[in-house]
Amino acid sequence: MTDTGEDWQVARRRKGAGKRTKSPQVSSSASTCCQEQLDIEKTVKRIRDTVSELRCEEFWLQWREQLMVAASASLPNPSENKDTEGQLEKGGEGRQWQQLQCVCYGLGSFSSCVSARYQLAMLLLLLEAGQIAVKDCSVYDPVFSCAENDVLKELGLTVLTENEEGKHLVTRPTLFYLMHCGKALYNNLLWKNWCTQHLSLMLIIGNSFSGMRERTIEREFQRDYIYISKAVDLCQETQLSCPSRMIDVFSDTAVITFPSNSLSTHPQSTWAESPEPLYQHCPDLEIILKENRTVSGDG
Repeated sequence: MTDTGEDWQVARRRKGAGKRTKSPQVSSSASTCCQEQLDIEKTVKRIRDTVSELRCEEFWLQWREQLMVAASASLPNPSENKDTEGQLEKGGEGRQWQQLQCVCYGLGSFSSCVSARYQLAMLLLLLEAGQIAVKDCSVYDPVFSCAENDVLKELGLTVLTENEEGKHLVTRPTLFYLMHCGKALYNNLLWKNWCTQHLSLMLIIGNSFSGMRERTIEREFQRDYIYISKAVDLCQETQLSCPSRMIDVFSDTAVITFPSNSLSTHPQSTWAESPEPLYQHCPDLEIILKENRTVSGDG
């Protein structure tokens, strides 16, 4: 959906429609800098106006409550985590939020896509509500233009320069904002952090793992996305509500956590072998790889 400057239109769910995964696009110098004429100031204002719009939505109040509960139940208490760098005040709701850093992948071209702009606005609203410093949120998408990167920097966000392919190692409590990203990105993130110490530091706002399993042939799901397949039984998911007019933006969104007390009940064999995903049987891989990497295999 392109942004024409018109008011938000009601999006109707088509029969059989579920999660709307962003389609990978080939990165090139042409696509990277095709929006150099973007009005930075105007775009920043439009995004901030969208934040204000979402702040008044009833579903946002429900999101905030559910996220606070999830963070409090699963993330370590700041007073017990001496390694946490966040400076916190004693007492007050949402202390677990305040210790978080944030990583966001796969927003898409928010200057030309209404859905991506609303998802970016929601990210900023989450940071505001959780009192997470904007500079502590790192964002990356290979499809961002040079001008869009400038907009993100103007908003105060930290723009990553390297395509991590989702392989981000967690060393402190981290919120991952992964709206409608491909399964391979989630799978890579889980692989990189496949141990109780790291998973328990993660809070994911993205597409439901159980929903991914329901929409994928079981044999292929276990073969190609083994870490998501295992995580379904390890994590706690809370489905987040979505108004019908924003179904294309926030459908199938869940908050996903890995409470340490739950992880500790699983046998050591759960973590024994963790080979890096290769996706040799995925001809339509939903991820943009580093430019010097390709997926080989017999398809």
